[in-house]
Amino acid sequence: MDFKEPVLLVGIGGAGSKLASHASSITGADYVSISHDSNDLGSQGDIKVHTESHVNPSSYLIRAQAQKSMDKIRGKISDYSTVIVFANLAGKAGCAISPLVASAAKEEGKKVLSFAIMPFKFEKERVFLSGVSLKRLRASSDSTVVIDNDAILESNPDLTVSKCYEITNAAVMYVVNSLHSSSISDSINVLSTSKDLTDVEMSLRDSIKMLYEDAPPTSIRSTMLYVFGTDNVSVGKINAITSTLTNIFNENNTSVSLATTQGDKSKVVMVTSVQGTTKFDSYDPLGIIPQESTLDWDEPESSIKTGIEIYQLE
Repeated sequence: MDFKEPVLLVGIGGAGSKLASHASSITGADYVSISHDSNDLGSQGDIKVHTESHVNPSSYLIRAQAQKSMDKIRGKISDYSTVIVFANLAGKAGCAISPLVASAAKEEGKKVLSFAIMPFKFEKERVFLSGVSLKRLRASSDSTVVIDNDAILESNPDLTVSKCYEITNAAVMYVVNSLHSSSISDSINVLSTSKDLTDVEMSLRDSIKMLYEDAPPTSIRSTMLYVFGTDNVSVGKINAITSTLTNIFNENNTSVSLATTQGDKSKVVMVTSVQGTTKFDSYDPLGIIPQESTLDWDEPESSIKTGIEIYQLE
């Protein structure tokens, strides 16, 4: 995916807003936060989605209310060439609003890159909606990077939930900071990393293990390998881990690209392009139905007021 200046970072919900704010401080790009919760918003230019008197609104209701703010959202993105969306699809706001923002940006002719955080498997009530939202987000994005906290927890069961967020959020920032010097393939990509380790070879092993939690080896098409903290890593080790990765994926004719960054801590982060079925496709049992065979695909599901006293299932 080729990026064009100027770039707007869009943070949706609490987690998305924090990522966008942090990315803005690193890259210097403008950012805006969008949420139904005032606690997620910090600047005057942020967009509040009003959910009226509802104390605990559903994702469907938040989406319906967000549709009323689309003119304001389009106004925010109109002056930019590239829109980068950060959304936690385990959260109500991210799940509800991110597909609308990506769709609006695509309709305006912008380049769209989305970062989607998926829920832990024990968050069973959020899995289905996250799967549906991811499918819509991918449809409106030139490229999507999926961050699966559950995969790193599966690979490292000793980690706490907050530590999982800390590790994956840091990995996202590594990738965002390297966008000008590296490329991310179009379509869907899976981000994988490891907990803090002193050995980059061990970090690579854990990153591959995390990747295989989300996608089978046969689905891998290309990998962008980021090696951070090269002040502490010898050239020989960088060459060794690159060769290791190339040998592992060689049978699939997978290309491996390398980006290095100086720093105090050593870590490997992989952004891997996959093709075919992934773990996330099973989140939506109806996802196997082709888009052309799906009714009402153009408009995302939302809870609207019909004026008829009929209970709406949410």
